Amino acid sequence: MSQLAILYEHPAWFEPLFAALDRRGIGFDRILLGGHSFDPAGDAPPAPVVLSRVAMSSFLRDPEHPIFYAEALLDHWEASGARVLNGAAVLAIDSSKARQLSLLSRLGLSIPRTRVVHRARDLVEAARGFGFPLLVKANIGGSGAGIARYSSLEELRAAIADRAVPTSIDGVLLLQDYAPARGGTILRMETLGGEFLYAIEVESGGDTFDLCPADACVATPGRAAIGMKAVDPAPELVRAAEAVARATGMELGGVELLIDDRDGTARFYDINALSNFVADPLNVLGWDPHERLVDRLRHIIEEEVGR
Repeated sequence: MSQLAILYEHPAWFEPLFAALDRRGIGFDRILLGGHSFDPAGDAPPAPVVLSRVAMSSFLRDPEHPIFYAEALLDHWEASGARVLNGAAVLAIDSSKARQLSLLSRLGLSIPRTRVVHRARDLVEAARGFGFPLLVKANIGGSGAGIARYSSLEELRAAIADRAVPTSIDGVLLLQDYAPARGGTILRMETLGGEFLYAIEVESGGDTFDLCPADACVATPGRAAIGMKAVDPAPELVRAAEAVARATGMELGGVELLIDDRDGTARFYDINALSNFVADPLNVLGWDPHERLVDRLRHIIEEEVGR
């Protein structure tokens, strides 16, 4: 049995990681979620260390997506003794924007003003006291899916009547203040092992919500190129990203924020436990973050084997 197993859904997204592990001579097993099953009364973990690479956007590719299945599977493996990186508890946060915002707020970070509902018809009442434009978001999204902008209460009412508002696979919706991003950019900070790894500034159009900067996203046919560059965030933002990673137990993942152009407030709005890493890292960053990830995985494997 290998010392490392990688659980994933997308057949091609993690080839750079697999290649980096091969280059470094680290054996691992690939476990594709499609068609997977497990015995809750048995089935030992596939390896002492398991890395979860479950994508929230999987529901866009398959209506029989594995998000909730993976949560049960990871919980089973953890309870059976495996060290699961980005395990069931992390997946539960990753799959709920509502829970993310609650966590961010408890950490003392500013978030966009938000109301959470479980019925589309309640959005109008939830919008009382909000200004326009505002956003309606699916609680579980991915690659910018499930986000719509409304310019007036009448437009929102019409969308509800036409059943045109976003839907979420868990039935939960967020109504959120639209915060204009200063400079037309958002900031994405990546973490590894609870520590800051790198940050990039990504161009953001007012009606564009698919801002994934990874190879897996940039290469999508028909997808417009997005501008991005490496940046050095303010120390307080770095500390905030590290606090989020540690509070969630996220072994690797990103934290996103924007600077509200109305008042200069840094508003945190997304925690993403699936890091595909930035496209063309050698040119954007000057180094390849997959090598740092492999270093971290090797260290964790050595810890587990030495127990």
